[in-house]
Amino acid sequence: MLNFLKKNIALIWAKKHVQKANDFKQNAEKNQEKLLLSLVRTAEKTLFGREHQFENIHSIEDFQRNVQIADYEDLKQYIEKVKKGQRNILWTETPEYFAKTSGTTSGSKYIPISKEGMPYQVAGAQSALFHYISKKGNADFVNGKMIFLQGSPELEEVFGIKTGRLSGIVAHHIPNYLQKNRLPSWETNLMEDWEAKVDKIVEETEKENMTLISGIPPWLIMYFEKLIEKNGKKIKQLFPNLQLIVTGGVNYEPYREKMEELLGGKVDIVQTFPASEGFFAFQDDYNKEGLLLLTNHGIFYEFVPLEEYGKSNARRLTLKDIELNKDYALILTTNSGLWAYSIGDVVRFIDKNPHRILVSGRTKHFTSAFGEHVIAFEVEEAMKATVEKLSAQITEFHLAPEVNPEEGLPYHEWFIEFEKEPENLDVFKNELDNQLRKRNTYYDDLISGNILQKLKISKLSKNAFQEYAKSEGKLGGQNKIPRLANDRKIADLLGIYKI
Repeated sequence: MLNFLKKNIALIWAKKHVQKANDFKQNAEKNQEKLLLSLVRTAEKTLFGREHQFENIHSIEDFQRNVQIADYEDLKQYIEKVKKGQRNILWTETPEYFAKTSGTTSGSKYIPISKEGMPYQVAGAQSALFHYISKKGNADFVNGKMIFLQGSPELEEVFGIKTGRLSGIVAHHIPNYLQKNRLPSWETNLMEDWEAKVDKIVEETEKENMTLISGIPPWLIMYFEKLIEKNGKKIKQLFPNLQLIVTGGVNYEPYREKMEELLGGKVDIVQTFPASEGFFAFQDDYNKEGLLLLTNHGIFYEFVPLEEYGKSNARRLTLKDIELNKDYALILTTNSGLWAYSIGDVVRFIDKNPHRILVSGRTKHFTSAFGEHVIAFEVEEAMKATVEKLSAQITEFHLAPEVNPEEGLPYHEWFIEFEKEPENLDVFKNELDNQLRKRNTYYDDLISGNILQKLKISKLSKNAFQEYAKSEGKLGGQNKIPRLANDRKIADLLGIYKI
């Protein structure tokens, strides 16, 4: 009886939530300007607001004149003041949390999360579940066990501000109605050694009635492989009531075939787009491609055409200006005190009614040693088409340019860890090259013009990417290995795993 009530209450909540959400979907463009001006008025007396003359900002155009696009290095001087406990710097109060992330040029980054911003981190995930329940017409999963593969919830204090990984911070805000059914245990979540942690999670979950599992695809694959190795059964045999997987952090599509093979049965997938800076989007229809952009979650969005990103005269577009199927660098202004902040993600709109996006890459993760500017979305789509056509299966891959080969023309080198090798590697290589040429005309021109030779593939040993991540201290947590690079730093380290 209790389970019946719990499921039906979830269905009622979901229906009401989706109906309420229709307003922001229909009025996104108009409400975004209102939101920006509200953020500006709130922060008018802050140090950042005074320095950028917020009192004179009365439109989006005023804001763009007064506030330049910034990255973490540009805002670091303000964040250092906040870290020392100073108030009224970027936002009216000191942050409730710092989400600590690893940076390449800045060392560790401390991303502020205000008391206004934190509820939206949880609300984004809740909204994704409510949309799923409403669309599915089924909330059976609420009666089973749920697992959230995440970083340690243990927080340190930086001048009185609680600091830790975002997933660890969010663990402190899981709603009470989910806590009872939540796994793994708190003690297991605190473990820092990722391999030992996953082993312990396997131990705690293998006999449970798992109905929802959440995590980024590489973590899930590692967890599923350990379960299968220990029990000799596919995941749907172990967890016959598993209904839903919620994932985010990286594009799911390149992992789909591998995940389906491990699952061994039908499980619904909902993709999300969370980050330390905010919860931006989620898949509001699990049967359709694209993530619904959350335009009512305390974030004002700007979009810079990718080909203009980094230029002094780059256009800063808003929702009313964007075009479909074009790549844009994502710029944020948030209710945690980030102003015109370049998060480093690249998005592509596939719908305007409502606004739905795909995450197509990273501004710093591309290959353009020869002017081709290949982005993650293109290589992932090329790989997906190739493995589907030739019935191969990959675990992971990385693309890097080879500018000075010992002989012959330069080329792209693909480091691939195969789960299931193609029957003919040369056929696979040619198909992959052709698929990339279809998606990037600059690359096609370079091949046609004999500037580059066709790509080369270097096969890697099993678990090569896990071993590489471990050697770099980046196994688990929120660490993700870039799919492509404009240099050979990662490639040279992966070289030791060639077979």
